[in-house]
Amino acid sequence: MSATYNDLSDKRILITGASRGIGKSIALGLAAQKAHIVFNYREGKIDQAKAICDELLSKGASSAEAIEFDITNFDQVKTAIDGYLENHGPITGLVNNAGISKNQLLMRLKESDLSQVIDTNLKSAIMLTQCLTRNFLKSGPVSIVNVSSVVGLMGNAGQVAYAASKAGLIGFTKSLAKELASKKIRANAICPGFISTDMTDELPEKTKEAYFEQIPTGRFGTPEEVSNLVNFLLSDTSSYITGEVIKIDGGLYI
Repeated sequence: MSATYNDLSDKRILITGASRGIGKSIALGLAAQKAHIVFNYREGKIDQAKAICDELLSKGASSAEAIEFDITNFDQVKTAIDGYLENHGPITGLVNNAGISKNQLLMRLKESDLSQVIDTNLKSAIMLTQCLTRNFLKSGPVSIVNVSSVVGLMGNAGQVAYAASKAGLIGFTKSLAKELASKKIRANAICPGFISTDMTDELPEKTKEAYFEQIPTGRFGTPEEVSNLVNFLLSDTSSYITGEVIKIDGGLYI
C-alpha cells in the first residue's frame, strides 16, 4: 500500500540508476503518482531506455524521458543536463540513486576499484547536483533525495570502498541542506538496509544469513518500501524536513 501525493503529479524528477533494483522501483512508484520522470542511460542502451519509458507510461507517468549520459563522465553529464534544461524546461526533483559495489577486503582492494566506486556512488551525485543547482535556484521548491546505505552508517567488513562512498553521501547531504535551505531546496538521505534486489542477491549466502539474523523485523525489505519513502520526501508533505538521514532497515542498525 502506498499514499498518494497529488503534488507529485507532473512534477519533473530526475532519477539516476533507474534501470534496475531500487532505482527502477522508485521510478515505478513515481509513475503511479503521475510524475514526469526523467532518467539517464548509457551509450548502447537506447532500446532498454525506450522499454523503460514505455513501462513507466503504462504505470501512469505523465511523461517519461531518457537522457544519454554516463554519470562518471562529468563533461558528458554537464552537456546532457544543460541541453535538456534548455530544450525541455526545469527539473524540480532529483534522486541520486546510481551505485555499485566492489566488495573486497582492504588488503586486496585495487585502486581502480576504489576510484570506480567513489566516482559512481559519491562524486557523480555531487557533480550532477552541481550541474542542476542553478536550475533549482530558479525553479521554486525542490527536493533532493540521496540514496545512501545503512552500511554507510555502521560499516561492514569487505565493503570498505562502498561504506566510505555511502558515508560520504551523508556528509554531502547535510552540507547541501545547510547551503541551500534558504533557497527552498531540501536535501535528505535515505539508508536502506538489506533490500531484496539483484545487487544484494549477488552477496554470498553466509553474508545474507548473517544479516537476516540481525534484523528485528525478521525479513528483508522490498524495493517498493524504499520507493514509498522516496515519494514522501519528494513531496511537499515533507516540506519541513531537510538534512535528515532516514534509515529503512527493519531495525538492522539501532
